[in-house]
Amino acid sequence: MKEVTPILRKVAAVVLLTALTTACDSSPPPFECRDRIGCIQISAGQPIKIGVLQALSGKVAPLGEDQIRGIELSVEKHGGRLLDHPIALQTEDTGCTAEGGANAALKLIADPQTTAILGTTCSVAAASASQAMSEAGMVMISGNNSAPFLTAIAGEHAPDWHAGYFRTAPNEEHSGKTAALYAFNELGVQRVATINDGDIYTRGLTEGFEKVFTALGGKIVLSSAVHKGDKEMRPVLDAVLNAKAELLFFPLFQPEGNLLLIEARKITAFDAIHLMSDGALIESSFIKDVQSAATGMYFVGPANPEGPTVSAVANAYTAKFETPPATSYYLSAYDAAGLLLAALERVAVRSADGTLHIGRQALRDALYATRQYAGVTGVLTCDPFGDCAAPAFNVLQLQDPNKGVQGLLANVLFTYAPKKASK
Repeated sequence: MKEVTPILRKVAAVVLLTALTTACDSSPPPFECRDRIGCIQISAGQPIKIGVLQALSGKVAPLGEDQIRGIELSVEKHGGRLLDHPIALQTEDTGCTAEGGANAALKLIADPQTTAILGTTCSVAAASASQAMSEAGMVMISGNNSAPFLTAIAGEHAPDWHAGYFRTAPNEEHSGKTAALYAFNELGVQRVATINDGDIYTRGLTEGFEKVFTALGGKIVLSSAVHKGDKEMRPVLDAVLNAKAELLFFPLFQPEGNLLLIEARKITAFDAIHLMSDGALIESSFIKDVQSAATGMYFVGPANPEGPTVSAVANAYTAKFETPPATSYYLSAYDAAGLLLAALERVAVRSADGTLHIGRQALRDALYATRQYAGVTGVLTCDPFGDCAAPAFNVLQLQDPNKGVQGLLANVLFTYAPKKASK
């Protein structure tokens, strides 16, 4: 046997040392982002930043404020933390306008650490905000938007659909239908006038109403509009009278909805005309403002969730904010935040040093894949269009303004709940 040379001894020693070093080094390789639209990296101890877009000015502000409160309650349920990182909310006011939605979204998108957006309050703001959000590779979940134009109409992508947009409020494609069914079949009216304010939400509701009502055999005798900011309502109300309408459907926001109703009550001829609006006016400040003018008025809105979980969240709301909820929409905001946090928890990759890595496409995919999420508003399943809530709508009638929103929500006259197609 030949003697091992010194060079071979050195080579063997190096190989042995390398093998021992490799065996002892159990640390994982550094994270490599392979997500096709990029990753968010959150260092240890740094917050998970979530943007919040809501309407916080004008008459619509109570709706936006309730959305924020629902989000805050959901975050508190998680202890204000997720995956050992604090949760930080950055709130921006959209003003319930398209321009406001775009500008507020751009403020959030400018920060590369923003993981997602919760909002908006108004659908018109969501149309512009969701486009900016989508192009930035983010996700956005609303607990209040319900215009069909944002997700799907008749099972097809709607004009303002954008990848990464989701909502826990039901698609109001079925709201106009609910109102039309009740008007034709239950109230027995044949002639209807509609008034919208030109934005995608109110226009979507009146168009949906008109389509179903005419299919049932009714006649739309006037399809008109007012503009946001209008204060003089007499001309359009005179047109309703001249058209000999039996019912006026006006799914308007405040203050235009308030002004139209108050003016209508000054006209004796309107005593014979049914008045119907929608969920935007199912709100305590509206009832407080118009008082008895709203007595006998009909409203169509999402079915109000009930049960012990709802009661627990409502009690937490009252305890924290020292006032009862002004609407029931805060519950959908609560679920929007919960849905987002659950998805983040599923997709985040944590390095040994505590750094979180969140794939942007992975987060979108996790939300689209959501099935049977147990929300406070019900079981949520997200479809390819971003609709996560099962549609169910009630027709309500206000009989006693002194009983407020809770009295209105309790007076359900009709319910329409089509099954949500599963895909």
